[in-house]
Amino acid sequence: MTSLSDTYTLSNGVKIPILGYGTWQVTDPQEAVDGVKNAVKVGYRHIDTAQMYQNEEYVGKGIKECGIPREEMFVTSKLNNMNHGYDSARKTIEESLEKLDLDYLDLFLIHWPVVKNNGGDWKQDNIDTWRALEDLYDEGKLKAIGVSNFAVPHLNNILENSRIKPMVNQIRLHPGVLQKETVELNRENDIVIEGWSPLSPMKYLGEDTTVQEMTDKYGKSIAQLLLRWSVQHGFVTLTKSVHAERIKSNADIFDFELTDEEMTYFDGLTFDELSTPEDFQER
Repeated sequence: MTSLSDTYTLSNGVKIPILGYGTWQVTDPQEAVDGVKNAVKVGYRHIDTAQMYQNEEYVGKGIKECGIPREEMFVTSKLNNMNHGYDSARKTIEESLEKLDLDYLDLFLIHWPVVKNNGGDWKQDNIDTWRALEDLYDEGKLKAIGVSNFAVPHLNNILENSRIKPMVNQIRLHPGVLQKETVELNRENDIVIEGWSPLSPMKYLGEDTTVQEMTDKYGKSIAQLLLRWSVQHGFVTLTKSVHAERIKSNADIFDFELTDEEMTYFDGLTFDELSTPEDFQER
């Protein structure tokens, strides 16, 4: 049985906690600080932010105030779409370190593969941007590097034109959005998969009798079932809330295990209302 303290080992030997506390849309300074501190109090050691979230300074303050030694924390940030290109990426990653008040990041990701104003040549754009991450990795300022929202063509472009392979790919994953080809390519290349938005299907499952039977059987909420599904698929799972009780509840998923049949049921769910991978809104 897995636990909140469990980790996966990245291709370079760095260990990443299997459950992360995400901070998307948390822009209120005190909520951001308190959210990180509450997550750490529950036992999270993996904090995920991004330049695009505009909260790195507050997240960094929460990390400083949480009372846990820096070396026991795993901190991720991601590159803003406006900051692609070698020089811009290097400059703004240094700025992220300053805002977070950290000497290094445990993981840094290119947030999106295709962005506006890149001249239409996303392939060269990503190669140039990735070189900045490689160099900062060599310098020790980034302990691991990876990508986010990269599908098969984007991944192959990096794999064919890099000297250091991505160690992580953070993509949208939940019942109804399985991204099987992308997941397979990641695993073939020893790239750890992080799943964002794991609770997207929650609002569609309230009247699902099979899911209701599972909530009764395990004494767990639909949210906890979805998070457990993600963990059992071997994805690093990112949760998000600013409410202390919800933060705690989201971590309470390690005392039960879905059966193969239950996992297969979730795998087979479809939701017409949910976007396809190509239509995902930037986040």
